[in-house]
Amino acid sequence: MIESIINDMTQLVTKMQSYIKNDIEDIKKAKHEELLSRNESKQELIEQIFDYKKRLNEELVSQMQNGVDVNIYRDKVDNLEKELKELYELNKKLAFIVQPIQQMYKDIVDDLTEKNGGNLFHVKA
Repeated sequence: MIESIINDMTQLVTKMQSYIKNDIEDIKKAKHEELLSRNESKQELIEQIFDYKKRLNEELVSQMQNGVDVNIYRDKVDNLEKELKELYELNKKLAFIVQPIQQMYKDIVDDLTEKNGGNLFHVKA
């Protein structure tokens, strides 16, 4: 059971890594539609990964309580951890790309708002 959970979780993490790599490339190429089309899938993957993490922890605790030496799963858990670290690094790289763009748009909106007396749009009745 534990091996199955770890394998499934590793596949989800690898899929998420692929999505993030595609996001980075699409941002560079200004392919915003493709970027947005993955958002729902990424959200679902995140939820699945958290569910698997919870199941894995519960299963490990259960096995330990039953006297099983869970160190037999050490290599697979180490590999999963390596994949999660890679996902973390990819997310960090994506954030470094997105953050300046987000700030630029915020600055533009703030500048326009300031020039219009606190209102983004000036409406005359």
